[in-house]
Amino acid sequence: MQQTVTIKCKIELDNPFDELALAKSMEQYRQACNEVSRYMFNNSFEMSQTKLNKALYHTLRSEYGLKAQMAQSAIRNVVARYRTVKTQLSQKPYRYNTGEKDQYGNDIWHSAKRDLTWLWHPINFKRPQLDLQRNRDWSYKKNGNLSLNTVNGRIEVKPVCHGFNQYLDGSWKLGIAKVLNIGGKWYLHISATKELSDYIKEQSQHVVGIDRGLRFLATTYDEQGQTQFFNGQTIIRKRRKFKKLRQQLQSKGTKSAKRRLKKIGQRENRWMTDINHQLSKTLVSHYGPNTLFTLENLVNVRFATEHVVKTKRYEQVSWAFYQLGQFLTYKAHLHGSEVVQVSAKYTSQRCPKCGRIWKQNRNHQNHLYTCDRCGYSSNDDRIGAMNIQLLGTQYISGNRQPSFKTITTNE
Repeated sequence: MQQTVTIKCKIELDNPFDELALAKSMEQYRQACNEVSRYMFNNSFEMSQTKLNKALYHTLRSEYGLKAQMAQSAIRNVVARYRTVKTQLSQKPYRYNTGEKDQYGNDIWHSAKRDLTWLWHPINFKRPQLDLQRNRDWSYKKNGNLSLNTVNGRIEVKPVCHGFNQYLDGSWKLGIAKVLNIGGKWYLHISATKELSDYIKEQSQHVVGIDRGLRFLATTYDEQGQTQFFNGQTIIRKRRKFKKLRQQLQSKGTKSAKRRLKKIGQRENRWMTDINHQLSKTLVSHYGPNTLFTLENLVNVRFATEHVVKTKRYEQVSWAFYQLGQFLTYKAHLHGSEVVQVSAKYTSQRCPKCGRIWKQNRNHQNHLYTCDRCGYSSNDDRIGAMNIQLLGTQYISGNRQPSFKTITTNE
């Protein structure tokens, strides 16, 4: 099994000429990507690397001044972007109301599959960037600096990255480095891949069910019956402050307010990312290696915002749950553990003691679940974590797609 991570490294430039060389390279690379994008859009979304090289390679070299490997990278970058968009379109078909009714008086909806032909314009690359190939366009020097290739020739930069040397022990394979300029500062995002042993589920020492939410960012339940709550109330209050500040700036509408508004959004995103990093690291460190973390698959799961007061929907409903799952997955892999996603159906409605599934047993206002059959009662987030942990146990036992499929009738 291969695990890929992104090393985010700040770089320091010696002189303004190096900065100009990098800025020019990023802009030329951006324009080259748009050239490739227009060609693909006008030629039936051709994605063959060989055919695109034949049609565009010399143009990218002569008109945009890209080096040989940069031209190849630009083509690969655009092809990857179109493939991503193609996947996203196929996963979200277009739904439309036919205007007809069924026998119960409900609207009849149809869906149509979407592909790249649904695009009205070529994909536009707005943000300057530059992809550098390992050992071709960038390399690590003996003095600890990095050598980067630009359209004006090579430059040498100093990396400022805590823990960068751990990726130079020979077990990691370094790949493409993406040059970015964020807030006037220069960064390298370097792809690093490591070969890891496949997880053997029969050797699992812990099976942990994780219920994600906002009141508690995570509620965990393990095979020993131990429950942990990770409080999210302070996070809700801080998001409320961000929202209030954003509303004040939006009401002003000035240029300075809009610039400030953009910075606020970026600051909030960085803060959310840091929280997810801390939480995922805590979970992996607490349970140790050979742990199976079980998460709900939240794809296409709709959060019921109508049950939340409109003024509080933003801070109480939305969170980067997908990012948290991604962080937990790669950290678990690096520590000899695994993450599996299971169906979210009925995990909050099922009694973990008697198996009773009844929606009305959950009291959202009091955050309490009380089974009307056996009388078992507990915190509703804990109930979800217990059911998710049971599905993880079923996965260990050989069920590849464990889920609660049927609803018990009310007796």
